[in-house]
Amino acid sequence: MAPSAASTVTSAQRPIKQEKTIRVNGRAGGIGGEDVPARDGLARDPIEAKYRDFFWTYTEEPHRTRRLEIIKAHPEVTKLCGPEPLTKYVVLLVVSIQVVCAYLVRNTPFFSPSFWLLAYVVGATANQNLFLAIHEISHNLAFRSPTANRLLAIFANLPIGIPYSASFRPYHLTHHKSLGVDGLDTDLPTAFEAIFLDSILGKAFFCTFQIFFYALRPMAVYRVPFTWVSALNVAAQLAFDAVVLRTLGGQSMLYFLLSSFLAGSLHPLAGHFIAEHYVYSTVTPAQADPANGIPVPETYSYYGPLNFLTYNVGLHNEHHDFPAVPWTRLHKLHDIAREFYAGLPYHTSWTYVLWRFIFDESVGIRCRVKRKEGGRLVGQGVQRQKPAEEWKEDELQS
Repeated sequence: MAPSAASTVTSAQRPIKQEKTIRVNGRAGGIGGEDVPARDGLARDPIEAKYRDFFWTYTEEPHRTRRLEIIKAHPEVTKLCGPEPLTKYVVLLVVSIQVVCAYLVRNTPFFSPSFWLLAYVVGATANQNLFLAIHEISHNLAFRSPTANRLLAIFANLPIGIPYSASFRPYHLTHHKSLGVDGLDTDLPTAFEAIFLDSILGKAFFCTFQIFFYALRPMAVYRVPFTWVSALNVAAQLAFDAVVLRTLGGQSMLYFLLSSFLAGSLHPLAGHFIAEHYVYSTVTPAQADPANGIPVPETYSYYGPLNFLTYNVGLHNEHHDFPAVPWTRLHKLHDIAREFYAGLPYHTSWTYVLWRFIFDESVGIRCRVKRKEGGRLVGQGVQRQKPAEEWKEDELQS
């Protein structure tokens, strides 16, 4: 059962507007061009000149602290950790649906309404489900064997059309270990995005093409190693695409690619990308000043019906608190530790999240919490999973 609607962040309350200043290398432009030291005392890269800043903080990310508190109060939650056998069957079903749909449109003109309607309603929904299947599998939550998880992720990747499952895992696990850390968490918008896309048109462009931002931004921040899993991911995807082109034709391949694009565009399920970590809450002046050390809410859950199609990714505070708990047990985690989640802000509609992100001036690209240090990179090394009762605290985070 979700918290009361009174705590939703999609209410009329709005964050305060931050000053429209130009800040270069930690200095803000004063009256008449006079240099004035930045009040937060944080160094800035030259490109981070902007008229409205991110929310910078010295505080630790909240999930490790809350995880330890929940384990202390409810030690039984650790029994929820471990693989979910149902995941592989859901992946098989959704991949099969996409292959059937690709077959059905093999002779349908690309620009016909029926082609785009099927791609938007079925294809985008299915491929968003597969995006989140790969997200789930990246935490080793389909099998105990790491290799089996990597292979299932590669299989889930097939209808997406572009190989990415192998590289997604280290980037995503680093996002967990380094939430909000500038230069490590590739889920964070870059300063370039904040400068050029912080307007209604810019945010509309971002939401329409956000799949490209999420695909290309990580490589611009840092590169992950190319491993045998990466090579297999590329080889399997190229082989699948070749078979589709040879047996079904170009229309079927376009169906897969269009489904992936629409899944990360102006689609209700795509709202989760923004809903998870953009700051929608009212931020007080005291919170906005990092010197005060007052945390700004940086993770938001969603408890609505679209979770049924997205591996319960809406329970995002719960997921970040316990990444080793699979999608089928996140509601149970919420019920057990209800007192820890009842007061946290949450969203009631992913569609409204997108609408407000675009048209509300107080919400935008800059509304993310950033840290200058902390966290760590995560590579692609794997270890065999142990039974949940033998897991250590750091393993509960993976």
